[in-house]
Amino acid sequence: MSLLESPSLQPIYASAKTSSLSAQSYVLSLTSVGNQYAASASAPSNTIHLFDKSSLQEIHTLPGHSTATTYLRTAKALAGSYHETLLSSGKDGCVKAWDHRSGSASIKMSTSGRSRALLSCDVSSDGLTVAAGTDLQAEDALILYWDPRNPVAPLRTHGSTHSDDITAVHFAKHDISPFRNVLLSASSDGLISTSDADEEDEDEAVLSIGNWGCSISQAGWIQSPSDIRAWAASDMETFSCWSNELDLLQDQDIRGPSIHNIERTWVTDYLITCLSSHRSNGQLGVFVGSNEGDVALISSNDLSNSSSPWSLHGLWTGGHVGVVRSLLWDEQNSVIVTGGEDSKINLWSCPFLEDFGLASEIKQEGDVDMEVEMGLGARSPSSRKREWDVRMNVDDEQLGKRVRR
Repeated sequence: MSLLESPSLQPIYASAKTSSLSAQSYVLSLTSVGNQYAASASAPSNTIHLFDKSSLQEIHTLPGHSTATTYLRTAKALAGSYHETLLSSGKDGCVKAWDHRSGSASIKMSTSGRSRALLSCDVSSDGLTVAAGTDLQAEDALILYWDPRNPVAPLRTHGSTHSDDITAVHFAKHDISPFRNVLLSASSDGLISTSDADEEDEDEAVLSIGNWGCSISQAGWIQSPSDIRAWAASDMETFSCWSNELDLLQDQDIRGPSIHNIERTWVTDYLITCLSSHRSNGQLGVFVGSNEGDVALISSNDLSNSSSPWSLHGLWTGGHVGVVRSLLWDEQNSVIVTGGEDSKINLWSCPFLEDFGLASEIKQEGDVDMEVEMGLGARSPSSRKREWDVRMNVDDEQLGKRVRR
């Protein structure tokens, strides 16, 4: 499969700034919150570190989780507050919202009864629903939902959507799905699913299911002004793209697209993550890495066509030794931040983002999604379900026929 160099390709050979965690700690996850970057560390510390964006100097450490901090998220709104809040999930069975000023959890959501390891978490655009996916215990893997205003116990538990570890949960944003809380979930059981997070009955909640047939390690939304799709990555370095009804559009080994010429060689060893934004018009940025610690940004011209050529848009080299485990795309500042198994955190310039079309419009401070202001999140599940079906061009004959295994 061909990989073509973009005309705007400008390889970056040195990071602009660098920092590091304590020795022997991998950088597992990165996110941006306010004027800081947050990074979660692997065992033995399991801590969360906050770095100043301008200097990349560490300014604070949060205790994280007692057993493995598994995921970091930034909530634009939470429990009625419209300030950015750092969320984390852990194998100790908790989702925590952090007050970085006090260094403690301001909200703590726990599993009820027997503790279950949480592998993924997210918060809805209106900030009134938090979801998390558990590991497999006995025969159950659960999607848990909380109202963060009343975090003592989950609002509801869905236990039959997946049959193995739930590795990813992502809410559709209100500007994509203003009529309901749609949750995308993926699992080691090979299934990728969409669910109505406001529906009590799990059988009624599931909207669509796609079966990839391999263990899924990551997944996410591909958003554009006119469409919504999903992507997924497997434990075997394969990549897939799915329609809004979770029909499989593309399935390929991400290590296939490569470059071998006089000036340059690039061979992908693993997928780091995938990211998109509105201004990409549905184009997905696929960040991949080499075993030597280099990072590249590639994209497909047509994600619905497996034979479509791929393009190499960015290349960052010399910053890490070994595998890069996490990557944050700070679109507002036109930089990326990478974290690796070498404990290093590097900040890199991205001079080509405008050409790639993924630099997003920046909202003014205090901006609130119009859908939230208008109270669309308060509509009944049945009303929002019908409006979602209309938005996705689903007619009456298709209703009830969309769930597939």
